[in-house]
Amino acid sequence: MRQTLFNWLGQELYGKTCLDLFAGSGALGFEALSRSADSVVMVEQNPVAHRALLENAVRLNATRGQIMCIDALRFLSLNVQRFDVIFLDPPFGQGWLEKLLPLLEPHLAVEGVVYAEAEHALAYLPGWQVFRHGKAGSVHYHLLKCSHEV
Repeated sequence: MRQTLFNWLGQELYGKTCLDLFAGSGALGFEALSRSADSVVMVEQNPVAHRALLENAVRLNATRGQIMCIDALRFLSLNVQRFDVIFLDPPFGQGWLEKLLPLLEPHLAVEGVVYAEAEHALAYLPGWQVFRHGKAGSVHYHLLKCSHEV
């Protein structure tokens, strides 16, 4: 899935700012940094996962990454930055995408995209257009564009 995602985004992310809203292991955020993203903000609420992200950032010399231990909704309520790419890989079965997608438009740069993983294919999403979709095992992954003017 990650290879497909970065094929969709282009192999290099030079000049892009990224947000990994449920960073977990940081795989997407660190991958974006390795592909020359200008900066990546990784948000992870779990303190154990957050500590692991900090340790991995030191190991990888990921100096263009910012790692925050905060709830995703709280982060969005405080953030004023716009991102070119927002990665969403939230826990399944908790309605995160339905909660978050209506909040993302002000955080997305013009021509920005959202990568979202879900347990089902995303069909009609008010204000969003699915322009790429794939499936690996039971995971559906999507690239979304805001259908409103930002």
